[in-house]
Amino acid sequence: MYKKIIIIVWLLFFITAGQCYAFSEDEQYYRAKVLAVEETTEDVQEYFTVIEQVIMVRLTSGPYRGEEIEIRNTFFAGDPVYDFAVKEGQEVIVVALGEEGVFSEVYVQDVARDRGVYYLLAVFFLLLLLVGKFKGFKTLITLLFTVFLIWQVLLPLMLQGYNPIILAVSIATAAIIFTLYIIGGFNKKSTVAILGTISGVIVAGLMAYWAGSITRLTGFGTHEAQMLYFMDHTIDFRGLLFAGIIIGSLGAITDVGMSVSSAAAEIKEACPDISFSKLTVGALNVGRDIMGTMANTLILAYVGAATPMLLLVMGYRIDWLKVINMDLIATEFVRGTAGSIGLVVAVPVTALLAGYVMAEKK
Repeated sequence: MYKKIIIIVWLLFFITAGQCYAFSEDEQYYRAKVLAVEETTEDVQEYFTVIEQVIMVRLTSGPYRGEEIEIRNTFFAGDPVYDFAVKEGQEVIVVALGEEGVFSEVYVQDVARDRGVYYLLAVFFLLLLLVGKFKGFKTLITLLFTVFLIWQVLLPLMLQGYNPIILAVSIATAAIIFTLYIIGGFNKKSTVAILGTISGVIVAGLMAYWAGSITRLTGFGTHEAQMLYFMDHTIDFRGLLFAGIIIGSLGAITDVGMSVSSAAAEIKEACPDISFSKLTVGALNVGRDIMGTMANTLILAYVGAATPMLLLVMGYRIDWLKVINMDLIATEFVRGTAGSIGLVVAVPVTALLAGYVMAEKK
């Protein structure tokens, strides 16, 4: 019992310290390379061992590139979270506290992982261009545009206090229109896909708002939301939750809308004189097949993100009544189900619009 208490206290200390550093305004981040591990000492306690390394690093980024600094790196031996032993030649991220050029403290923040991310993105972009050719290039343009809208428009305006739901719907609509017209061209197929996708996204948002009101979701189901509250408590956190559901469901619903509309366009091309009812039924049949796989994709994406939490619930055999009433669990259920409802609604709406717009008028 005492062992668990001591470990929890130590973990809380390090987490709190890390959070304090994370929000410090005078901290400066640099990439560095470990030149040598000069000394390693162990402090064996009753329930844990604290290891301190004295390491020499060279800054490889920023205005002080090339400068060598001695750092003391302290961690718990064998701890899966805080066992952070560095090796010679390893690239790390260091944080320097104090005025620029006069560091009062320097410590190792984490392993340098960014280059691996950049390499993976480069492979993805290259494959898009090699396989997709000009279509792949257009896909890359639309992807960058969507990221721009989220990073440069949606998030800054949310921080300024604008309504998150209105912002999310507006950004989602702009992203849908730009993406589908660039990918599919300015034609009936793209217009139908846009209208069907927008309808599904709006329904997903409405369902999330309705279910969130009934279940009284607070929007504080994650640690990130709780930390954000202390940074700026004027943000509408329930609206932020619903906005996240709208943005999260956008990709799957867009896939469904474009797939159904494309199927209808192909049917129309094969049978130019097809009637409204036959074209609608044909598009709807294709949509039903897509709907089955896409709903699974959407649900499994949320389940995959929540796997550690679900294992924790199962491992401790928490009563179902308690589990289903937890804010975090209820939030994930609403998130996955509302997005799936929007996806399902987009299928018949897109099929009906395709039949009305593309079928031969009698």
